[in-house]
Amino acid sequence: MKKLADEDLATISERTRAHYQQTADSFWAGTRDHDVSQNIDALLDAIDASKPFRILDLGCGPGRDLQTFVARGHAPIGLDGTAAFVEMARLHAGVDVWHQDFLDLDLPSDRFDGIFANASLFHVPVQELPEVLRRLFASLGPNGILFASNPRGDNHEGWNGERYGSYHDFETWSAFATAAGFEAHSHYYRPPGLPRERQPWLATLWRKPATGRPA
Repeated sequence: MKKLADEDLATISERTRAHYQQTADSFWAGTRDHDVSQNIDALLDAIDASKPFRILDLGCGPGRDLQTFVARGHAPIGLDGTAAFVEMARLHAGVDVWHQDFLDLDLPSDRFDGIFANASLFHVPVQELPEVLRRLFASLGPNGILFASNPRGDNHEGWNGERYGSYHDFETWSAFATAAGFEAHSHYYRPPGLPRERQPWLATLWRKPATGRPA
């Protein structure tokens, strides 16, 4: 695929964020009761650290999962590129929420025990994914865990209405994660208990080695 120019990346980011900005209230109404406890449990069970866990909810949206992390006694921080979501998440969860675009992340080093990227990283264009994963890797402490749940596909990317998405299969997504330095922990498909053709979501967990990025 032809390399995207800076102006193309800016358009992808701006249009996608504008869509969520314009539909923020209906998005909250439509997703606030979604059960993603399987994903939250998978992240928390994989973290090997002292509680409360320091968690970055990457693409936190209106704050549904931030509320859950707080209720479970952990110390989450949210991050989202949509201004309306940032304000809603702060209100709903009562925690710090950073307003940052995924293509211009500014994250502290060695800060988090876990990163929860639930239905968010698929918005990153393929050519930018290595840098985004590199920054997430750097922001995790030793043995930190990255959880990512994305709609799976045949490795194509493009517009879906006003949202841009990249749809990877397990092998391709794994290649990106391992190239960034992560070690595979586990993976599964969602929703649980259905035939594979009716499981559109791929959930993967990755560990940052205790010694940092391998040589």
